Amino acid sequence: MNISATAERTGLPAKTLRYYEQIGLVTPARGSNGYRQYDEEQVHRLAFVHRARSLGFGIDECRELLSLYDDKQRASGDVKRIAEEKMAEIEKRIGELSAMRETLSHLARTCHGDDRPDCPILDDLAAG
Repeated sequence: MNISATAERTGLPAKTLRYYEQIGLVTPARGSNGYRQYDEEQVHRLAFVHRARSLGFGIDECRELLSLYDDKQRASGDVKRIAEEKMAEIEKRIGELSAMRETLSHLARTCHGDDRPDCPILDDLAAG
């Protein structure tokens, strides 16, 4: 399957497919014309990575998950540990984003938003 068909099947842009090849996540075969040829296993791996990335896993985490997926002797506890670490990271980011939203909401409420030059939002940003 060529790169266009693979991109369509996986929902990943061709540029991303080339990048994943460059960093060694997949290794498509090359036809006599030099074009990439993806087999079903490569398409499956790319879909796996796409799904993992959509859940917030980074490239190195995807490598680890792929390695565990390939290892039929793996312990499911290893996979669960990675998922739980990701959940903790997401919870931390949610907390940080909530605090940012609260601060911006407060600043927006205190700004008159009229023609006057004084602005509590800019004052807060300048205060650091």
